[in-house]
Amino acid sequence: MHPIKPKLVRITTVPISLRLLLKGQMKHMKEQGFEVVMISSPGEDASIVEQQEGCEMITLPMERKVSLLADIQSLVRLKRILKNLEPDIVHTHTPKAGLLGMIAAKWAGVPIRLHTVAGLPWMESKGLSRFILKTMERITAFCAHRIYPNSKGLYDFLVREKVIFKKEKIKLLGNGSSNGIDCRHFSRAAVDEALVSSLRTKAQLQSGGWIWIFAGRLVREKGMHELLQAFVQIHAAYPNDQLWLLGEEEPERDPLMEADRKLMQSHPAIKCWGFQKDVRPYFAAADVLVFPSYREGLPNVPLQAGAMECALIVTDINGCNEIVEHNQSGLIVQPKSIESLVQAMKQLRVDTALKNKFAAAARERIEHLYSREHIWELIEGEYRNMMGKDR
Repeated sequence: MHPIKPKLVRITTVPISLRLLLKGQMKHMKEQGFEVVMISSPGEDASIVEQQEGCEMITLPMERKVSLLADIQSLVRLKRILKNLEPDIVHTHTPKAGLLGMIAAKWAGVPIRLHTVAGLPWMESKGLSRFILKTMERITAFCAHRIYPNSKGLYDFLVREKVIFKKEKIKLLGNGSSNGIDCRHFSRAAVDEALVSSLRTKAQLQSGGWIWIFAGRLVREKGMHELLQAFVQIHAAYPNDQLWLLGEEEPERDPLMEADRKLMQSHPAIKCWGFQKDVRPYFAAADVLVFPSYREGLPNVPLQAGAMECALIVTDINGCNEIVEHNQSGLIVQPKSIESLVQAMKQLRVDTALKNKFAAAARERIEHLYSREHIWELIEGEYRNMMGKDR
């Protein structure tokens, strides 16, 4: 027998994932009658997300990288926490939280164990690193009752790579996405035009110049080399154009090439804004999102930018090629190809009407396929079905 208020534990490696990637989802589940507890590493975001979601937060140090001793310590502590909480459901998100959370939940006898796969670092790895990370993902899948990839491409990849041995364990919810998108929040109408204008003024954008924008980690696997080199060619033809970069480097995990770092820091038309908690004014100011990533699950950035009516240029990788229909709601280019990226950027640059058409189509497609409320209903339905309480 389940209690009147079934207990749900959500686990991520770092609290910013709960705060941003899963924003609002825990609060929604609480409003639907679940007792929700969040577990993540300590940090400033932990207290912020506790207030944001109105749910209890338990902090537990977890390393993002492989660290055997620290991981064992985290695993033992996590098992003890789950044993005390006695949850009905444990639902994990992010690779390390998935591994530790699913092992600990199985060890603690949690009756329903679920994991969302939103991206796989080993998709671009080789050799021993790939083997270790893939094995970790297989262990996570073995301990889970169900795995939810957040894109169709990721679903196919997990099956093809034999990470999931029982196909009944894997399920794609709707059209993908871990949390959907709030299209009322990500809307030009929700942004102060004076703020947008002030950003353009601060950047000293000249008349007729376009803003090409990227948001995310400033690392190689996000296609920063291709983006920077492509923009240099575009800027040569359109000297009033700018490239805006929102995000931070991760030199310890995936450092940029030194030449790219120097270019990024010295080029007068490349504006580095750092990490921004609210990206909407920047997307509202921009013309085109360029997102030349090498690997993704179903990425939030194109969803957010598309909802803000930026035209989209993305790479032909899973997730990205599901959000964008080529030549209908944006352009899809070959990953790791400067030439392909330049061609797409030039195609839009000479055809403002096409850029505007893609921007409107992207907004319409995202509203239709990836609304936040729909994703939340699907996840809640999974919880209730797994507990044997059909809605």
